[in-house]
Amino acid sequence: MKRKGEVPSIVGRIMDVLIVGSVAYDSVVSPLGHVKDALGGSATYAGLACSFHAKRLSLEQIGLVGVVGEDFADADRTLLANSGLDLQGIETAKGETFRWAGSYHGTMAEAQTHETHLNVFEHFEPKVPESHQNPKITFCANLHPLLQSSVLHQATPNRLSMLDSMNLWIDIARDSLVEVMQKVDLVIINDGEVRMLADDENLIRAARKVIEMIGVQTLVVKRGEHGVIAFHGPDIISLPAYPTENVVDPTGCGDTFAGTIAAHLASGNGELTRDELRHALLSATVSASFTLESFGIQSLHSMTQEMFQNRLEAFSHMLN
Repeated sequence: MKRKGEVPSIVGRIMDVLIVGSVAYDSVVSPLGHVKDALGGSATYAGLACSFHAKRLSLEQIGLVGVVGEDFADADRTLLANSGLDLQGIETAKGETFRWAGSYHGTMAEAQTHETHLNVFEHFEPKVPESHQNPKITFCANLHPLLQSSVLHQATPNRLSMLDSMNLWIDIARDSLVEVMQKVDLVIINDGEVRMLADDENLIRAARKVIEMIGVQTLVVKRGEHGVIAFHGPDIISLPAYPTENVVDPTGCGDTFAGTIAAHLASGNGELTRDELRHALLSATVSASFTLESFGIQSLHSMTQEMFQNRLEAFSHMLN
């Protein structure tokens, strides 16, 4: 693996997954209603999804690294901690927590941003606690590529590293993005971003160009309501989205998807196999289908093991 290092002597619980990203308050409007200042952010969604699956997969520790303001509610901090997340890496800085406001219309495939207030996130410099620096999986959620590089420099995973990104960084920090993508083992981006990076409208051809450009072993391409297509060495895995009628708020679905993958990969050892990746993608698709059924983290946080298992079995049956 590209970032694999010597496994250190670890006392106490093993850090299975390190997640670095944003913790935010989101205000969202969709055809089914609205919510104001709901707990959100890439690290929040990814962390909650990862922690949910950690319980199923007998993982021991999921650590978050991020920053919040002095206005961050004690109830929200308690919610994250009670979900099983290690918050040693969450810094409280002077000022207000990152806030985003947006809306969804029509097919709700993409959010329209109305306001972005970075607040304390504007000057965020990730500081990975010493106890978090040798996780099994390092996941850099959507951040500026230079911050992702900083995380990868601080935290050497014992199995593999993965990152997510967005079109903004392709527009304003393309070279830095390509450079950090070359440092990880697994990249998760959406179909529009693959086409932007490759400058090619044919998705398969564009994905092949991106893989060659960054030399990544595994490229996972999110396709929204059309599912996911993943490239793993010579193998291609294509899955549909879980059919969902009640689409309330797609915010955080991609982060839920990625956090679920991180948990599944932390439960394995050695080289990532096609079957392992496919199983992770199935679970990630089902997990994301819960997130979009409510505003904010509500459906994700209230998902039970029985609810998830029933939907996973139904999804698997659809594909047979």
